[in-house]
Amino acid sequence: MSLVKKFATVASGTLMSRALGFGREMLMAAALGTGPVADAFNAAFQFPNTFRRLFAEGAFNAAFVPLFAKEIETHGTEGAKRFSEEVFGVLFTALLALTIIMELSMPLIVRYLVAPGFAGTPGKFDTTVTLATIMFPYLICMSLGAMMAGMLNSLRRYFAAAVAPVFLNIILIGVLAYAWYKGSDALTVGYGLSWGVLAAGLVQLAIVWVAVRHAGISIGFRRPKMTPAVKRLLILALPAAITGGITQINQLIGTAIASAQNSAVSSLAYADRIYQLPLGVVGVAVAIVLLPELSRALKSGNLIEAANLQNRSVEFTLFLTLPAAAALWVMSEPIVRLVYERGAFAANGSPP
Repeated sequence: MSLVKKFATVASGTLMSRALGFGREMLMAAALGTGPVADAFNAAFQFPNTFRRLFAEGAFNAAFVPLFAKEIETHGTEGAKRFSEEVFGVLFTALLALTIIMELSMPLIVRYLVAPGFAGTPGKFDTTVTLATIMFPYLICMSLGAMMAGMLNSLRRYFAAAVAPVFLNIILIGVLAYAWYKGSDALTVGYGLSWGVLAAGLVQLAIVWVAVRHAGISIGFRRPKMTPAVKRLLILALPAAITGGITQINQLIGTAIASAQNSAVSSLAYADRIYQLPLGVVGVAVAIVLLPELSRALKSGNLIEAANLQNRSVEFTLFLTLPAAAALWVMSEPIVRLVYERGAFAANGSPP
């Protein structure tokens, strides 16, 4: 399979997810607008999402995929299975401990870290705490799912990992459609969306777990142990967490600052969805395919192939993202009006 075909395979699943994500955001904007429940939900969802992007899909994947690919090349499927089980045991235990601590500390975390501006509005603050408490276990599902997606990508089985995120949007669209049918109030919609996020995490984890089994690797649970391979993984993940964490930390800080103004958190979330389309379809697809392919080329000492992979990836990315960036710059207002302006979302910021 050529490099462009691999990009297209991943991009097709990502495009499906992003398109459904637009549908989800359109329905959410129509149901909640930029009101207090929309602010509470987006602030609460931002917290587990930050951890997911920072550790699971960012630093962890950047370190895990090359090591897993190396195990396949060096020790075959059995070596890769042993390595993945060692990592799984440590990762699951660490995530479980983190989730328990965060759940117990959620009121303090929301007050001082996620949305300090909500503290002066008791109803909004309490809603954010409750929604965040419901959604935070989503981190466990997505972190373990990211590990298995990295395994699939290393095995050159891209589609299942690319299509799994689609189910988050499918489930949330279903929640919003049911809420519209029942005529639910905004708070009920917020609770439904939060439980939907948790359910979607379980579904996504199940999809990649089944795909990994079909790929010939059945992961069993091992007692957590800091083996040399796991230590190597942590050593490689640390610099990736530091460098990759800047963007995620900035987003968390932006949410905290925006919480001081009504409607600002949800407005930022809706705007973020617009630029995530080209970023997800092009940038993420290229990164997912490039990492294992580049790891194999470097492992085999083929520097010419590695340079060619990198150059073709940059060319492909620029070819698609530069026109997208120009379009978003020139047509931002028509795009926002077309996508969002209906129902509870109006040009003046209040329901029509």
